[in-house]
Amino acid sequence: MSKRLICSRCNSNSFEIKYEATYVYSYLLDSDAPGLKNREEFLSYMYDNREQKSSKQYIECRSCKTRYPCYYTEWKDDISVEGLQRIIDQQF
Repeated sequence: MSKRLICSRCNSNSFEIKYEATYVYSYLLDSDAPGLKNREEFLSYMYDNREQKSSKQYIECRSCKTRYPCYYTEWKDDISVEGLQRIIDQQF
């Protein structure tokens, strides 16, 4: 088996693994700035609460933009080119 991933749709070997997530950030209102953690200026990353609403993970061909769903929570040593190629091949 090849050591490169091959797109089942266009035969390209250029891919990216992507993780899309949607979050809602909350800031409690107080007297000096939005959010209990903001004082002299509002810093968007200094939120009081963050809630994930949705997420999706996939391998995307950089050439034809075909997306192949690929679910992972952490990258482990047992994830191989062959395993990723099976995910790609199962889509067609």
